[in-house]
Amino acid sequence: MLVNFTTVQNIFIVCGHTDMRCGIDGLASVVSDKYNLDLFHDATFLFCGRKKDRYKALYWNRDGFMLLYKRIENGNLQWPKDQDEVKRLTSQQLIWLLEGLAIQQPKAIKSAKIGCLY
Repeated sequence: MLVNFTTVQNIFIVCGHTDMRCGIDGLASVVSDKYNLDLFHDATFLFCGRKKDRYKALYWNRDGFMLLYKRIENGNLQWPKDQDEVKRLTSQQLIWLLEGLAIQQPKAIKSAKIGCLY
C-alpha cells in the first residue's frame, strides 16, 4: 500500500544528519529514546544523511512500520542543520523540502487568520 505522506497528521523532521545505515529499529529507537516522541499516532519521521542527497521516512501503518528510502540523483535537500532537534512540519513544508526548497520560504503567502478581514 502506498501512503501519501502529505496527508499524514503529524510530520516530523529530525534535523542534522542521521546514520543512513540505520534500519527501522534503529530509526524508531532514535525517535522514541532520544526525542521521546510517540511513533504510533499517524506520524511520519524524516531523516537525512550527511550528503543531503538521500532521506528516509519512517511511518507506522496500523500493522507495522514502513520505511521509505530515496536517493536524489540530481541535487540536494535543503535540510535544517540544527543538531539534536526535531521540528514539526506542515504538509506544505514537506512538499517544499522534498522539492529541494527550504522549509521556511520567506516570500510564500502566509495563511490568513480565520475571521480576520484586514
